[in-house]
Amino acid sequence: MGLHGDGEPADTEEAIMQATYRALCNHGYTNLTMQAIADEFDKTKGVLHYHYDTKEGLLVAFLEYLLDAFERSIVVDETVPPDERLEALIDRLLFGPPERTEVDQWELTTAMLEIRSEAPHNAEFRRQWERNYETVEATVIAIVEDGIEQGLFRDVDPEHVATLVLTAINGARIYQVTLQRDDVAETARASLDSIVRDWLEAPERDEE
Repeated sequence: MGLHGDGEPADTEEAIMQATYRALCNHGYTNLTMQAIADEFDKTKGVLHYHYDTKEGLLVAFLEYLLDAFERSIVVDETVPPDERLEALIDRLLFGPPERTEVDQWELTTAMLEIRSEAPHNAEFRRQWERNYETVEATVIAIVEDGIEQGLFRDVDPEHVATLVLTAINGARIYQVTLQRDDVAETARASLDSIVRDWLEAPERDEE
């Protein structure tokens, strides 16, 4: 993912996306300006305006860039058993990537929440968030369907599982940021573990 990658950006567009990321983390959505982004950019402000006329246009492109990278980061290894895949996906969604990043995850999550809050008023933001949700939901559904087929999970409604898991994770991330409490995510992880163990896993596995 270019936002955290080493070395020089591959091209000007990548450099603009990285500059936007740093500026968003440092200033938040409300205080974000084209000048703030330009200050993080190693080229002139004119180059920035050549590619994007407005802040909104730039943020629409940035959100698409960020969500595309996020979706690539949650691709799961289909050779791993479904229960392990589900656990790995939950961990990634709750705690982010395991590798160390150059920007504080609190700052990034807070900034993303601010962009998300604009979605009810911005059709393009909303479209991208909807696509993102549907992608993650489809990933959870596919894992659960695979687990049912293999006899690891009960014969439950995969869509209900996806809704429950994603609602719990999204709620935990919101409270984690607004209350600045890391333990919220840990508690949500433990609760989801219990749900998977007590509700989702097939009875035959409980007896093993």
